[in-house]
Amino acid sequence: MTGPGAVALAAPQLTQSVDWTALAPAVIPAALAVVVLVADLFLPPRRKQVLTWITVAGLALALLSLIPLRAGRHATFCLAHAAGCSYTADRFTLVLQVLVLGGALLTALLSAHAVEELPAGEFWFLLLSSACGAALLPASRDLITLIVALEVTTLPSFALVGLRRGDRMSSEAALKFFLTSVTATAVSLLGISFVYAATGSLHMDTVAAHLGSEPGQLHTLAKAGAALTLVGFAFKLAVAPFHFWVPDTYAGAPLPVAAYLSVVGKAAGFSGLILLTALAFHPYASTWGPAMGVLAALTMSVGNVGALRQRPDAERGAVRLLAWSSIGQAGYLLVPLAAESAHRAPGRHVGTTVAYALMYAVVNLGAFAVAALVSRTAPQGRLTDYRGLYARRPAAALALAFFLLCLAGLPPGVIGLFAKVAVFSTAVDAQHGWLAVIMAVNVVIALVYYLRWTALLFGRPEGAAEGAVPGARADALPGARPGAQADASGARSGALGAQAGTSGAQVGALAEPASLAADGAAVAVRTPFGLTAAIALAAVGGLVLSGAPQIVLRYAQGVLL
Repeated sequence: MTGPGAVALAAPQLTQSVDWTALAPAVIPAALAVVVLVADLFLPPRRKQVLTWITVAGLALALLSLIPLRAGRHATFCLAHAAGCSYTADRFTLVLQVLVLGGALLTALLSAHAVEELPAGEFWFLLLSSACGAALLPASRDLITLIVALEVTTLPSFALVGLRRGDRMSSEAALKFFLTSVTATAVSLLGISFVYAATGSLHMDTVAAHLGSEPGQLHTLAKAGAALTLVGFAFKLAVAPFHFWVPDTYAGAPLPVAAYLSVVGKAAGFSGLILLTALAFHPYASTWGPAMGVLAALTMSVGNVGALRQRPDAERGAVRLLAWSSIGQAGYLLVPLAAESAHRAPGRHVGTTVAYALMYAVVNLGAFAVAALVSRTAPQGRLTDYRGLYARRPAAALALAFFLLCLAGLPPGVIGLFAKVAVFSTAVDAQHGWLAVIMAVNVVIALVYYLRWTALLFGRPEGAAEGAVPGARADALPGARPGAQADASGARSGALGAQAGTSGAQVGALAEPASLAADGAAVAVRTPFGLTAAIALAAVGGLVLSGAPQIVLRYAQGVLL
């Protein structure tokens, strides 16, 4: 059929205009990934460090590109003859993009020293590619864009986890992560296909408009599709009972990659889950809401009990404890989503989840940064390696103690306390008293292992005399012979004095303790600038949020979607 009448029968088409300002936060990391990969081919090995600062500058530029978007709502890739856009930059999108791009920036600083042992070009290409997907995901407003963004976030992460060539644990972690993620993607795609068959649309607002009004024979198909899609995201987010891959994956991955997965990967996954529950599948809230509450209770309980059972002398025990802790924190993040079922208006409690995620991102990245610092002199990563850390690195110990207290919700980590109260209030507001009680019990359980780790920081260093004052051993070498310590004190003082003259750009209290050379002499080890900067930025961020918690808690008071 030809002629003017054919236009009316044609399917709705995408408009040709593209809002590049709205797309900039996702496009900049993608473009930088290509630049880094090409530059890696031409740079000599001694110049590979340039790639680090290209990545840091690119992620900072992506963050700055969010400033023009504060003026109002931006949308692109919209249908010409019907409502619905595939990409929307609204308040929810901007807050999540600040979180994921800021988390990626801190991860890049964390990785500046670790990448020396990894293929630099591949590492930065994969990190930037994953950051591109993480920035795209909260702006997705149709189901296919959502899944594509999630895979762009996840696929590079497989390679990042297994990038340590010849490391059996790294390869095993990557394989477990890959198999779990592929299963989750397959389940989600099957669910989306069911939803599309029942509603005839992939745009979330159109899907929500059709759910509940579909013919009887399609009602079951639509509900099954929604359930499968949510189960797939539960796999990605390590929601119990789909959490089994997390401890081994975090322990086997390079430490900066584990930090990235625990914050940026989790934030991206939760942004997708929020969009599904608050927008696409909100008509089924009475069905998935109670199930979400059960999963929240199970997830926080499994995570906190797993962290509580972590042995202090276990290899890589510190990272494993943070991994189990991240599972427990995911349970808290699910509580406001479970409370959504009590409200007709979608997105009533989304802001609480976002506010808690912002707090968690800052302090958890800080905890991983201190763990990376300690691992430079204690590569086994045991919790016992942190005993007496205050005597060796006072600033690092104080920073880690602050981060742990924030995660526990104790002063001076005021932001952690207020964030937990905000989450707790959503359960009470939705009349989920049983969930509030379970959360309170889990907060108490978490106090035990957070305070146990904090106490180790200020304990007597290993090998210290029974009556020794911890501060008096600030320069002592753990495990060194007393005589050797006395003989090496002059050399160590000289080395530290020489270092003091060239450390103006570094935080002196974070400097690593001296290590023994083959002849018994003490050698000062310089703390990488990127690692120091990551700890300092996370600590400043945590202090600012604790001093002015309304910066993030205001999101809990309003509607982001």
